[in-house]
Amino acid sequence: MVAAGYDAPMTPQTPLPFPPALQAPGTDGAPWVRVARLDEIPESGLLRVTDGDLDVLVAATSEGLVATEDRCPHMSAPLSAGTLDGCEVSCPLHRGTFDLRDGSTLTFPTTGGLTADGESISTWTPKDTKPKPPPSDAKAQARALTRVRWLRYFPLRVVADAVEVRLPR
Repeated sequence: MVAAGYDAPMTPQTPLPFPPALQAPGTDGAPWVRVARLDEIPESGLLRVTDGDLDVLVAATSEGLVATEDRCPHMSAPLSAGTLDGCEVSCPLHRGTFDLRDGSTLTFPTTGGLTADGESISTWTPKDTKPKPPPSDAKAQARALTRVRWLRYFPLRVVADAVEVRLPR
């Protein structure tokens, strides 16, 4: 897949380019697999597609279609159960938000942990909830060492009314 770059005109049916370094392993040269029809993807919405034991998130962002793993890069909750705002997907579990244009973390999960580069981020509390106590048990200490990784992408194309994705085999 050749990425057109962020300057190209985008439509909801246009594949959203992603950083080549974040392409999912095993997808380079993999066969195209039809995963959905365009009309099955909610406008400005999220669709979970399952192939064997692989769950893929197809998102109709404000800038185009994108396919990534349907799991939060923090603790693997299904992003398809979250919300989409423009190009920002929110995890339903720990309130982390991620930019579908480049795979970056916009809001770190409430549990804290490590960034993809190893920086430690403390737990935080949303405005509408009570503050969390500092980690004191082994489970909380393990969460503090959980690394939030970059999103991984699957090449996506649209052929007629079909959305096709390259899935690892």
